[in-house]
Amino acid sequence: MKENRVPFWLTGSALAILFLFPLVWAAFASVRTDTGFGLENYDRLFSPTDGVSLRHVLNSVVVSALTVGGTLLVATFGGYAFGRFRFPGRDLLFLLTLAILMVPYATILIALYVLLGWLGLEDSLVGLSLVLVTFQLPFSVFMMRNSFAAVPVELEESARVDGCTSFGTLVRIMLPAVRPGLVTVALFAFLTSWSEFFAPLILLNSTDKFTTTLAVVNMRTASHGSIDYAALEAGVVFMAVPCLVLFAFLQRSYVRGFTSGALKG
Repeated sequence: MKENRVPFWLTGSALAILFLFPLVWAAFASVRTDTGFGLENYDRLFSPTDGVSLRHVLNSVVVSALTVGGTLLVATFGGYAFGRFRFPGRDLLFLLTLAILMVPYATILIALYVLLGWLGLEDSLVGLSLVLVTFQLPFSVFMMRNSFAAVPVELEESARVDGCTSFGTLVRIMLPAVRPGLVTVALFAFLTSWSEFFAPLILLNSTDKFTTTLAVVNMRTASHGSIDYAALEAGVVFMAVPCLVLFAFLQRSYVRGFTSGALKG
C-alpha cells in the first residue's frame, strides 16, 4: 500500500510558512517607503554619518572568521580525543563539557569581561572572538566527538598499518570522513558570531570596533530619538543574506552532519 505523504507535506509547508513569514515581512518592509517602494531605507542604513559602515561589516567578518576558525580547531582535536582515544576520566570530562550548555552565557559575561581585562584583551575583536568560541565549544565538541565515533575503526587501523601517526591519521583519513560534521560546526559558529548582539554589547566599548549588529541597533534611534523601523528592517535583511546564502550552499552537508554522526551515541 502506498504511503500517504499528504500530512508530511502539509506539516512541512506550514512550518516553512511559519519560519519564512518574518523574513519575507522584513524584506517587504525594508523596501517600502512613504511614496511606494524603493531603496531609500538602505541608503539610510549605510549613511556615512550614523549608519552601518564598511568598518562595521569588516569587524563582523573578522569576528566570524576568528570564531569559526577557533571553534573548528579546538572542537576537532577535542572531538577526536573524546571519540577515538581512551584515557582516565574521559567520560566525566565529556559530561562536564556538556554541562556548560546548562549555564546561561549571559550570567558569566561580566566575569569574562574582567578576565579579558586581566589578559589585556578588553574592547578587542580577538577577545570577543575568544568568548564566542568558548560558548560554541560544548555543542561543537559534542558534534565532532559523535562524528569521529561514527567512522569505522577499520579505516583508522589501516592508516596505522601504513605507518600513519595519530596526527597523520586525523588529517588524511578522519577529517575527510567527518566533513559533514565540520560543516555543521562551522555553520553554527558563523550564524552565532555573525548575528550575536549581547556579547558585543557588553565586551565592546569603542564605536570603531562595533560589529554590524551593534551598528544597526545604534543607528535605529539616531533620528531625534525616534526609532527608524524601516532602516532597522533593512539592517535585518542585510544581516540575514549571508546566513541564507551559506545555508543554501551547505545545506546538504549540514543535514548529513546531523543525520550521520551528529545524532549517534
